[in-house]
Amino acid sequence: MHQYQQSSGYAPEPERGRKKSRRAIWISAGVACALILGGGGFAAWKYEWFSGNGEAVSFGKTPPAAGAGSGSAAKKSDAPSAPPKPTGDPDVLMPSGPKSDFKQTAKLDDGTVIAKTRLAGAKSGFEGDVWVWAPKEYDDPKYAKSAFPVLIALPGGNGYPTNYWADRSLGLQKAVSEGVQAGTSLPFVLIMPVLNPDNKYYYDGADIPGQAKMGTWMAEDVPDFARANFRTYKSRDGWAFMGNSSGAFVGLKQLMQHPDRFKAVIANGGEIVPDSPLWKGHQAEMDANNPEKLAQKLIDTNGPAVHVAFQYGTKEGGRARLDKFQQQFGKGPVTVTIHEIKGGDHNGWDYVRGMKESALAEVSKVLKGPKPEAG
Repeated sequence: MHQYQQSSGYAPEPERGRKKSRRAIWISAGVACALILGGGGFAAWKYEWFSGNGEAVSFGKTPPAAGAGSGSAAKKSDAPSAPPKPTGDPDVLMPSGPKSDFKQTAKLDDGTVIAKTRLAGAKSGFEGDVWVWAPKEYDDPKYAKSAFPVLIALPGGNGYPTNYWADRSLGLQKAVSEGVQAGTSLPFVLIMPVLNPDNKYYYDGADIPGQAKMGTWMAEDVPDFARANFRTYKSRDGWAFMGNSSGAFVGLKQLMQHPDRFKAVIANGGEIVPDSPLWKGHQAEMDANNPEKLAQKLIDTNGPAVHVAFQYGTKEGGRARLDKFQQQFGKGPVTVTIHEIKGGDHNGWDYVRGMKESALAEVSKVLKGPKPEAG
């Protein structure tokens, strides 16, 4: 099997320390250019995909106060109106701040944008880039007082220094938007953080002794960042992971480790057990980050219900280990489904296809969506 890695006109170093199933496919600069230019020509490349890139972005624009209109009455004050207060659902959490400084990195055909910021994790001490995207419903005035579900999207490989889900060519954001229109997906806010501090080792999204606290970064700092900048749900009913390969493992591990914070995961090309070389000499800590052991603990304690949506492509194989996990741990509070992507391989494009076929609908059924204001 292979793992998709985004190209920026250079050849990244091969992945190290991971078994063959997580080896990377490097996409050449020529293929990357074809992705940029194909289907839209030079005009799309110049005026659509990159229009406004680098400019400041804000999410959740506050609608004008009731009764505001044109003329002098509307010009009495340039101060922004107070943000709307949530009504009805006590689970709604308005952005807590402080707001991050976002810069646009890509623009989609529907006018929504992908933006990037730098996050200094207060709890982990790790600092890294995070990309975000909000569906067009997020700025719809009728949802101004509603929370939105969050999907934390993790790349495969080392996942550093970029998160390839922020590349619009993979179509993740479009898949969510189309699913919303079809009634099969919730309008997720996508949070796309880097996964590891460097390109040398895998950190398994965990607090490995003596290393960067990537478990704390993923479980606490990234969600805190989302809550600071977006309207989110206080409960776990509005929180899920999605990841490829290494990212699938991290999402699965975080779900099993923190079922009080997260409710579901879409795990693509599922890696199931920790295997970072950095665990050497720390067997007890590695066991505490093993999804199989965590799932059994969840079953034994009848913990909160969680939903695991595995996906795999028929060209990549690996079905046996997913079946084994389902048979051993798909019981009690742990629901496990497996979606087979016909002709699919170990890459982001095929996994997005699978998400459109099944996985987005699966997690949407167990999570909370935004509620429009009555009126």
